[in-house]
Amino acid sequence: MEITIPKKDETVTKESFKFKLNKEKLRATELRDGHYLLRSNLSAGDPSVLWERYVQLTEIEAAFRVLKSELEIRPIYHRIEARVEAHIMVAFLAYCLMVTLNKRLEALAPGLKGKAVLEKLSTIQMLDVLIPTTDGRTLEMRRYTQPEKDQKLILEKLNMKLPKQPPPRIRAQHLAAQVVNL
Repeated sequence: MEITIPKKDETVTKESFKFKLNKEKLRATELRDGHYLLRSNLSAGDPSVLWERYVQLTEIEAAFRVLKSELEIRPIYHRIEARVEAHIMVAFLAYCLMVTLNKRLEALAPGLKGKAVLEKLSTIQMLDVLIPTTDGRTLEMRRYTQPEKDQKLILEKLNMKLPKQPPPRIRAQHLAAQVVNL
């Protein structure tokens, strides 16, 4: 672009202030618009393969962000190889479940996000109520807390129902003590 501006004491007029677009430079700039430049240490091969690998990299980075932020999985340092593999598997399964939940929410309850739903539903808890009987046995009732109104709405939108409350069981006293000590 070429610009002519008025001198210090000169008034601004059509003659004292002018500008002209350099159309050739503008066309060259527009040709570069929307292009993405990737720099890599890969020297040969099809550029589309490089692009696919880059897209995979961004997807992997997004998955790790989900693991760290939404699932709140932090590094845990294991010394035994089997535990490292187990930890990776659990983290991967959690990620798969989160992706599935988000896809389901996208279709059935747009606007809701998996993290928010998990936080809202996290107050539904399962607990064991143990009541000793007069004959030395223990009445065991496994119960979950009843969902609040907004939790019921979320479950309804996801077409999910909580299971029926399990029936009570009576245990001998020595077995009940083991359950409490676990």
